[in-house]
Amino acid sequence: MTDQGNWLARTWRQRGLAACLLLPLSLLYRLVSGVHRWLYQVGIFKPQHCAVPVIVVGNVVAGGAGKTPLVIALVKHLQQQGLQVGVVSRGYGRKGRQGKNCLEVLENTPVSQSGDEPALVLRAIKNINFAAPVFVANRRIDAAQALLATYPATQVIISDDGLQHHRLARDMEITVFDDRGIGNGWLLPAGPLRESWHPGPRRGLVLHTGQSPAFGGFVSTRHLADHAVAADGSRVLLDDLKNLPLIALAGIANPDAFFEMLKARGLTLEKAIRLPDHFDYFDYAWPASPDSTVLCTEKDAVKLFNLPATHGTRLLAVPLEFVPEPAFLKSVDRLLAPLLRTPSELTSAHGYKNGPQTS
Repeated sequence: MTDQGNWLARTWRQRGLAACLLLPLSLLYRLVSGVHRWLYQVGIFKPQHCAVPVIVVGNVVAGGAGKTPLVIALVKHLQQQGLQVGVVSRGYGRKGRQGKNCLEVLENTPVSQSGDEPALVLRAIKNINFAAPVFVANRRIDAAQALLATYPATQVIISDDGLQHHRLARDMEITVFDDRGIGNGWLLPAGPLRESWHPGPRRGLVLHTGQSPAFGGFVSTRHLADHAVAADGSRVLLDDLKNLPLIALAGIANPDAFFEMLKARGLTLEKAIRLPDHFDYFDYAWPASPDSTVLCTEKDAVKLFNLPATHGTRLLAVPLEFVPEPAFLKSVDRLLAPLLRTPSELTSAHGYKNGPQTS
């Protein structure tokens, strides 16, 4: 985490002097976000519905809380139930003209066009042999409509993030929290909240991804795998890296969590490099020599493995294993069951007999 990020994290933990000084800006933020929400509630702006149920996975706290690992876990779980699942995302950090378009994320799609998290989702799904289409667009409704037009047998769409974006209507909300909870309970920038938080049935399901949940909800476990993965797919046991001087870097919302998990596995970090979330490595001065071993997150790896500056360095990504508790998955199934349509109903609704039409 950067120095600015550390300062904000400390500020958002309590209602101290710095947070109080920022409170007038929070009130302005509350007004603007409240008007936006009200325009949808009274029907001036209308959410757009899809032909299939949409599950939005997001958080009300700024910064990462484990949304993307949960999206991957949900795809795996729902496909094990025999459902056809698709994923949509805004693709934060997309660049250039192509970055403004709606597109399907494929294996050869540059991360600059897809965003790092959609690329990670696609790679993770491929690695667990649960193929699912991933689409990105500035407007999630555009991504969802393109996904359904291309894959009309899709029965469920999962939106990676988007709780505060109401144009795409949702049928289920899952709000993710880490051990920060709601911090000092104030809205940005005096606190970490993107919107006011009042838990209850209307808010859907709550899942905690940390070790010490701040309040009630379902829980999950997250820990590092026992191996790291190289760019060519080969694996190295973490135990074989013990007693080696290692460099670790992370461009995620909470880099320290990654570093602490590495240390808990008995690894010695010669250097730990904290970078901003969604960090763009294009012009980054690579900090390692060719004889170094560098550990990174899977989210960083989707960018770093293709970066020429890293070639010659022993660069390894350490996977995160994330498992929601069984009761949470049962609740997802229970809420989703009455919303589902059969593949034949979907084919009829889209007007396709033999899959999507192509020109």
